[in-house]
Amino acid sequence: MPSPTPPASGHRVRALAFRLGVIPLLALCTVLTPGGQSQAAGSEPSRSAAAVATPQLGAPWGHYTGPADPTYAAWESATGTNKDLLAKIALRSKVQWFASGVATSRIGDTISRYIANSQDGNPDALVQFALFRLWPNGEKAKAQPLTQSDQTAYRRWVDAAAAGIGSARVAIVLEPDLAVSLKGWHPAVRLALAKYAAQVFGALPRASVYLDASDADWLKVSAAVAMLRSAGVSSVRGFALGATHYAATSAQVTFGHAVVAGLKKAGIPGKHFVIDTADNGRPFTFKQYHAAHPHGNYENAQVCQSRTQRHCDTLGIPPTTHVSDPGEVDAYLWFGRPWLYNQAKPFSLRRALAVARTTPY
Repeated sequence: MPSPTPPASGHRVRALAFRLGVIPLLALCTVLTPGGQSQAAGSEPSRSAAAVATPQLGAPWGHYTGPADPTYAAWESATGTNKDLLAKIALRSKVQWFASGVATSRIGDTISRYIANSQDGNPDALVQFALFRLWPNGEKAKAQPLTQSDQTAYRRWVDAAAAGIGSARVAIVLEPDLAVSLKGWHPAVRLALAKYAAQVFGALPRASVYLDASDADWLKVSAAVAMLRSAGVSSVRGFALGATHYAATSAQVTFGHAVVAGLKKAGIPGKHFVIDTADNGRPFTFKQYHAAHPHGNYENAQVCQSRTQRHCDTLGIPPTTHVSDPGEVDAYLWFGRPWLYNQAKPFSLRRALAVARTTPY
C-alpha cells in the first residue's frame, strides 16, 4: 500500500516531525482501515494495493508554516495527545483559500509570500490554494446584481493574483461552490467571470487549474458539463469535486468520470479532476444529513463522536496522488476545511481535535 504524499518537502517540518515522533504517526495514517479489517457496507472502500501516483501533481509538495494556517499555529502550541492529533491536519499539505477579503492591492504579494513560505527554497515544490472571489458579499447575496464596477474589480483581482503566482508550481481550485451561481443573479455573468479567471490562470506556465464542478450529490452530470463549458474548462486542466459537501470518494470518482465523458462528448476531451477528501471519512449526502438532522446546519455538519459512527464529519483519505483510479483522477486533496466553523471561519480547536480523533485513516 503506497503511503500518502509527504506532508512537506522543506527541512523545517521534517526536522520538527521527526523530533516529535510525528512522521511515524503520519505514516500509519494511510488508507488502511483500523486494524486492517474490511469496512462495513456503505462505507468508503479501501484503495487497492495497485494504487498509482499520478504525475501532474506528484511530489514534492510544499507545506505552509505561517500564520495563515490556524491548524499549524495550534499544533505548535499544543502538547501531549492534542499535539499528536493536530499533527494529522497541521503537518499535511492543504489547500489555502484566498478570497475577496484580500484586497486587489494586496493579493499578489499575499500569494507570493504564501508560495515562498510553502516552497521553503525549493522552486519545484507544489503549492496548493483555492481562489474564491465570485462572492464579494458572500454566497447568501447570490441574488444581488454584480455591477460593472464589481465585474471590473473581479478581473483586476484575478490579474493581480496571477502576477503573484508567476511561474511558481501551483495547483489551483478555482471558484469553490461555483454551482451556487446557477441559482443566483444572471448566472451567465458569474460564469463569464469564472471563464476569464480560467483563461488567465490556465495560461500560467506551471499552474494546474481545476474549476469547481460541485459534488456527486449536487448537480446532475449534464448540468455540471454545461456549467464547466461556460466557465472555461477548456482553458484549464480540469475540475474539482467535493469542496463543501461530504459524499464518498468512490461516488465522486464515478461522477467525475461521467463529467469527463460528458465534456468529451461536448468537444472538450482530455480533462482530469481532483477530489476533496478532507471531511468525508464517514461520507454522507445532503439528503442523508437532513434526514438525520432536519434542522441541522449542513455547512457545519456534526462531527463524529467515535471512530465507528457513520454519516458524520471526520477526516478522510490523507492528501495524495496515490489514487485508486488513476488516469483521469489527478489527486485527493484537502480543500474542504472541517476544522473551521461553517467551513469558513473561525478556527475551531474542538472540531479539529474531533475530526482528527475519529478519522478511520
